[in-house]
Amino acid sequence: MTERPVDLSSLPSYGAPRRSLFSARKFALMASVVAGLGAAVYGFSPSSGPIDVFTSAAHAQVNNEVRKVERPIGFADIVERVKPSVISVKINIAEKVASKDKDDSANRDDDTPFQPGSPMERFFRRFGGPDGLPPGLRGNPRGGRGPVTGQGSGFFISPDGYAVTNNHVVDGADKVEVTMDDGKSYSAKVIGTDPRTDLALIKVAGRTDFPFAKLSDSKPRIGDWVLAVGNPFGLGGTVTAGIVSASGRDIGNGPYDDFIQIDAPVNKGNSGGPAFDTAGEVMGVNTAIYSPSGGSVGIAFSIPASTVKSVVAQLKDKGSVARGWIGVQIQPVTADIADSLGLKKAEGALVAEPQANGPAAKAGIESGDVITAVNGETVKDARELARTIGGLAPGAAVKLNVLHKGTDKVVNLTLGQLPNTVEAKASIDDGDKAKPNKGTDVPKLGMTVAPANSVAGAGKEGVVVTEVDPKSAAAERGFKEGDVILEVAGKSVATAGEVRDAINAARSDNKSSVLMRVKSGGSSRFVAVPVAKG
Repeated sequence: MTERPVDLSSLPSYGAPRRSLFSARKFALMASVVAGLGAAVYGFSPSSGPIDVFTSAAHAQVNNEVRKVERPIGFADIVERVKPSVISVKINIAEKVASKDKDDSANRDDDTPFQPGSPMERFFRRFGGPDGLPPGLRGNPRGGRGPVTGQGSGFFISPDGYAVTNNHVVDGADKVEVTMDDGKSYSAKVIGTDPRTDLALIKVAGRTDFPFAKLSDSKPRIGDWVLAVGNPFGLGGTVTAGIVSASGRDIGNGPYDDFIQIDAPVNKGNSGGPAFDTAGEVMGVNTAIYSPSGGSVGIAFSIPASTVKSVVAQLKDKGSVARGWIGVQIQPVTADIADSLGLKKAEGALVAEPQANGPAAKAGIESGDVITAVNGETVKDARELARTIGGLAPGAAVKLNVLHKGTDKVVNLTLGQLPNTVEAKASIDDGDKAKPNKGTDVPKLGMTVAPANSVAGAGKEGVVVTEVDPKSAAAERGFKEGDVILEVAGKSVATAGEVRDAINAARSDNKSSVLMRVKSGGSSRFVAVPVAKG
C-alpha cells in the first residue's frame, strides 16, 4: 500500500508554515518517540515528581546487559605482573687494536665482531642491520677502532640475580650493566655463553629479592597470543603483542635451529628479551628479526623455553655447554633418495660419512645408512637427529635404529662430546689439478668423468667429474667440475665403465633414480640422480 503525504496545515493544531509534508504514519511514529524521549530525559512522574534517570530501573537493566557483554581482551594485568622482571642490558667493549696485516678482519669496514664466514657472521648479514652488526651493537661511527657499546634486553630467572640474555648481546663485553624497570642499575657478570644457541647467563650480585620470570613448561601452539617485552632502540621497557605464527623454524644459524616464529613488532634492542604467554610465563627468548630494511616487519624468532632451560642449567653449573656427539656427517632424506633406498617415506637422517674413530664408526655405522630412531623415538629428519643427540649428555648410552643396506638393525653406542671446533678440510685447489683428458661421457646424465687417480689432488678413490653440461640432469643435481663420485648404488666405482654398469643395473631393476655418494671439497653427500629409460 502506498502512503500519501498529508498536508499538516489541515490538522487542527497546525497553522503556518505550510511547506513541510510528512506521511501520517511517520508523523505518528515520530510523536511517540519524542514523547518517550521527553519522559526519559525530563523524568517527570505524576505521583513522585522528577525521576533520576541514571538510577531508574530501566537504566539498571541496561547496565546489567552491558556487563554481560565480554570486554575486549587486554594484557595490562599480565604486563603489570611480568614487566618488572625484564631488564635492559648495556655492554661496553674496550678499544680494539688494529692489526698491521691489511687483510686482517680488524681492518674490515663493517667492524663486525664475528669471524668472517662464521654462522653468526652470515646470520647477521642476513638478519641484522645494513652493516652486518647484531641488533643494538654500535661502534665508532667513522669506522675507527674506538670502544664499542651495545644495548639489548634480558630477564631475571631467579630472585638471587641470575638473568638470561643473548650471547651476541654480551659476546666479548668488558663491562655489563643492567637497568631494571624501576630505573635502578647494577653491574653484572657473565657466567657463561653458548654461541650455538645464542644464549648467555649473567649474574647481578647484592640482592636476593629480584623480580623474576618463570620459564614455561608447555610448548606454545600456533595461534597463541605472545607478548614481547624488551628495550627497543634503547628506549626502555616496551611491550608489543602478536601471535605464535610457526614453530621449528630453521633460519640457517646452525644445526640446532628450532626457533619459534612470532608475528609481533620486535625491534633492534629486543634481543635477549622474553616472549611471554598469556599465563605470564616465558615461552621463548627473542633472538632475531627478519628485517630486509633494518626495522621490524613483524616477523621475529625466539629460542624455545625448553632449550633455554637445558642450556641455562649447564651454564650455571659449568659455564659452558657440553653436547652429545656420534661423529657423523648427515643429510636429509629427500623423496628421490627415499625412492633410491626403497624407503616408503622420506624420513630419517642419511649418513653421508662417519668420522674416523668417532662413536658411530666404532659402532659399525657406514655411509648410506639411515638413522630412523633414537632410544625408540622416531627421527623425522637430519635436523631433529642433531637436536636430539645434542640434547643428550656426553657419555650417555643410546640406542639407534638404523636402516643398513635395506635391513633394519639396532646399534648401541656411547656418546662422545661435541668438539668445540670443527677441523678444517682443505678442498682441492684448481691450481693443483692436472688438466686431464676430456674424460669419458656418462650417457643420459650430461657429464664426463675420469679415474680420480689420473687427476692430481683428487685422491685415489672414485671418479672425478671433468665436465658438466649446464642443461643436464647432473647440473640440476648440483654436480660441478672437480666433484669425486665414490659410490653408485652402494658400490664403489673407479672407472667410467663401472659408473655406467651401476646405472644400467638400476635401470634394469626398474628404479627411477640411482644414489651416488659424492665428495665435494672436504665433505661428502648423497645425490639421487634420475635414471633415463632407453
